[in-house]
Amino acid sequence: MDINGILSITIVLAAIFGYINHRWIKWPPTIGIMILALLASIVIAVSGKFTPAFSQKAIQLVASIDFQKLLMNFMLSFLLFAGAIQINARKLKKERLPIIILSTVGTIISTFLIGVLSWYLFKLFGLHVEFIYCLLFGALISPTDPIAVLAILKTARIPSSLEIKISGESLFNDGVAVVLFISIAEVAKNGAQNFEAIGAIKLFMQQAVGGLLFGAILGYIGFIALRSIDNYAVEILITLAIVMGGYSIAGHLGISGPLAMVVAGIITGSKVKDEAMSDITQDYLTKFWEMVDEILNAILFLLIGVEMLVIKFNLTVFFIGLIIIFVVLLARWISVFVPIYFLRFWIPFEKNAVAILTWGGLRGGLSVALALSLSPSMHKDEFVVITYMVAVFSILVQGLTIGRLANRLSA
Repeated sequence: MDINGILSITIVLAAIFGYINHRWIKWPPTIGIMILALLASIVIAVSGKFTPAFSQKAIQLVASIDFQKLLMNFMLSFLLFAGAIQINARKLKKERLPIIILSTVGTIISTFLIGVLSWYLFKLFGLHVEFIYCLLFGALISPTDPIAVLAILKTARIPSSLEIKISGESLFNDGVAVVLFISIAEVAKNGAQNFEAIGAIKLFMQQAVGGLLFGAILGYIGFIALRSIDNYAVEILITLAIVMGGYSIAGHLGISGPLAMVVAGIITGSKVKDEAMSDITQDYLTKFWEMVDEILNAILFLLIGVEMLVIKFNLTVFFIGLIIIFVVLLARWISVFVPIYFLRFWIPFEKNAVAILTWGGLRGGLSVALALSLSPSMHKDEFVVITYMVAVFSILVQGLTIGRLANRLSA
């Protein structure tokens, strides 16, 4: 099926599932759409015994969608920019130290903990998986996804300072994790025996620092352009150019596109909106990017749900995946607790911050996309199954209970 047919079916299904969820189920939109997509996938898989032609057609359709390329090369730039543009830069500045530490040190701690524990776990089940690939898995499963939880947190009784920590950390650790993943993948590709610490650090710094600087340049170029005109249609078009053109250029320069989008989005959402736009343009711009965010998230979580049709489950790997769900939670708790334990000597933290940050650290589409980008020699099949299990548990169980947990702890 051509791209138009795939896109049409995806939008129609997202609209149907979104309507059903809003009309009757009333869960957060992204979670509701994903659950309905999962149920539809189960029905299609079971119906294969009775209508094999229909089931096979559905599986072929899902298999024809390159989820990894779609998210990493297109959707991620829009989602990160749309999320960052909603961030209050003044509040972010106040919480910059914990956000920076949690999104960098916390992500690195989580990567190595999950890498080490998963390596031992594979050995325990008699599967030989090289340590470098377990580290690669640690990097791809460590970034948290704020998309499904932010709407819930807004209705929960938690301090706004904690909300900005969660959203800020999630936006930045997406970029940090991608940089870490690329760096470890480069080591795996060249062989651990050829590993050079200086080269790995240089690559990490090029990706991370380059992405941050390029994002700032994009944001200020946008600021200069937007300040010189007053036409909401053209100004929205300029923000689209920042996202699409900027992300593409970042890829060619070998720097982090995700980090560039976060920084450009924060500058656009604060300095540009405050100093370079009329009230009418601000209103149009805000609503436009909110719509982009909602539509792309609906499509993303629909695709995560239907991806189950093409994932090859193995009983041994399934049991390992069940255990790794708790390994990921443990690693998340430690990667949050350790930085906060030391930071609390200089910065006051909210009551129950560790618990809420741990349970609110959802895994989502980015982790699935990174797992799908692995080559077969990197144990792609095993890591895709495990990543999918962690993401589904995270979104369904943690996503549906974080609001109640936050309210209970904050009571």
